[in-house]
Amino acid sequence: MLSKMAEQAEIRPGETAAARGRRLAWSTAIFSLATGLSRILGLIREIVAAYYFGAAGKINAFTVAFQVPNLVRALVADAALSSAFVPVFSELLEKGDRRRAWRVASSLFWLMLLGLGALTALFIVLAPWLLRPFGDPGGDRALAVGLSRVLFPIVALLGVSGIVVGILNSYEHFAVPALTPVFWNLAIIVGLVIGVPQAHSLDTKLYVYAISIVVGTVIQVLLPIPWLRGLDDRLRVVIDWHDPAVRRVLKLMVPVTLGLGLINFNAVVDSAFASRLIDPNLAPTAIDKAFRLYMLPQGMFSVAIATVLFPSLARLAARGDLDGFRRNVGLGLRQIAFLLIPAGVVSAVLADPITRIVYQRGAWGPHETAVTAGALAAFSGGLVFNGAMLMLNRAFFSLQSNWIPTLVALGLSQHDATGTSLLAILPTVVAGTWRQQRYGNVRWPAASTGRIVIASAVLGGIAFGVWYGLDQALGRSFGGQLVSVAVALTAGTAGYLFSCRLLRVRELNALLALRSRFKRA
Repeated sequence: MLSKMAEQAEIRPGETAAARGRRLAWSTAIFSLATGLSRILGLIREIVAAYYFGAAGKINAFTVAFQVPNLVRALVADAALSSAFVPVFSELLEKGDRRRAWRVASSLFWLMLLGLGALTALFIVLAPWLLRPFGDPGGDRALAVGLSRVLFPIVALLGVSGIVVGILNSYEHFAVPALTPVFWNLAIIVGLVIGVPQAHSLDTKLYVYAISIVVGTVIQVLLPIPWLRGLDDRLRVVIDWHDPAVRRVLKLMVPVTLGLGLINFNAVVDSAFASRLIDPNLAPTAIDKAFRLYMLPQGMFSVAIATVLFPSLARLAARGDLDGFRRNVGLGLRQIAFLLIPAGVVSAVLADPITRIVYQRGAWGPHETAVTAGALAAFSGGLVFNGAMLMLNRAFFSLQSNWIPTLVALGLSQHDATGTSLLAILPTVVAGTWRQQRYGNVRWPAASTGRIVIASAVLGGIAFGVWYGLDQALGRSFGGQLVSVAVALTAGTAGYLFSCRLLRVRELNALLALRSRFKRA
């Protein structure tokens, strides 16, 4: 069923907007379940790490050491590469030139492996200079340099993974790519639980953490490769420098690299400022942990919607079907608004208890919770705009008009926790206006969004009121907080759905139809 998601997301002749919405909701729900499992394990990974290392002290050296290779990965590998590769590969498949499509994929596979391998070696040598802007994170700059050298190989590994994932997504296979992070997280959790208690110093424990990430990344890269069998062709040992499609992917990667890497770059700059100007022994890790909570609903909802629609948008663009293209983009934006506006409200009003439940145990204390919750609340204002920008980016990438969102985002970037929200809002508005003027109306009515905002305000009021009352009655134990937050979320969600029905938010119809489909199943 997962293999049919993108096909279901395409527009059928004579299909109504409501029917398209129901099919997108069904496709997104399935993908979200797969992604949700990996996100839950990712949350458990963060909980285990917070238990062992807290947020103060040398863990900040690890946070900085991981963020630098992770930024490079975002800039030149993984999702950035896949986003440039899928439209070109899908276009060749759509035209029936499948042998050439696979030759292009093979060439890019080896180019990424060799090029990013060389880049990784260079960064390992230059690590002391690359980390110099972060000052003395965790009070141990040498430790940060050593950890970054262990972690830099993930750049080359995830580069080749971007090609494999791009091929599978182009053939409408989403299950395995969505589930590979499950095994990445499991490897890290096992490494921490087994390795950390055996280590005799904090430095060694942090190296165990870093090595576990590298091992998990190797598993993540290798796991989807067997699923390439049975497709039209296979990856070969070939590098065709002269194929225009290869050069086109590399050319498209330049703006995609900048666009998709911008939010990660903003997070790294946040850490650099926090490490130098605020508190090098707490702020980098507190901001990083808040950012990971902030990105949880992003991965659950907007990434699912954009990933499901991306291959379909690329095919529609290749056919020149701009009417179908516009309808799919508008549908994706409305579903993102329906899901992420309330999620942003929840993460803002319940930032403190959410942070406390997830992180506050072991080496993590109340002060770390307060600082991290403040950063999470500041991040939350940009949640829906980041989701919308992701959808608009994929729309531009499908049209192979990659510089537009990149130039807009680069021109309007800001650098702090509140600035991350501003970073999302202005580029989203400008890029959306630009896309509409060039390609037509995306059909994202302001009235519907206004109703969702009103319903989300109801959710926020109910959720905070219920949590506050139960918090006073049940106290701050883990069990008490878990009950108070769970009841608050349940009551708030019920209030949101009731308000949406009362206000006739049409995106709710897709959710109700999805519930009926589950009942029939």
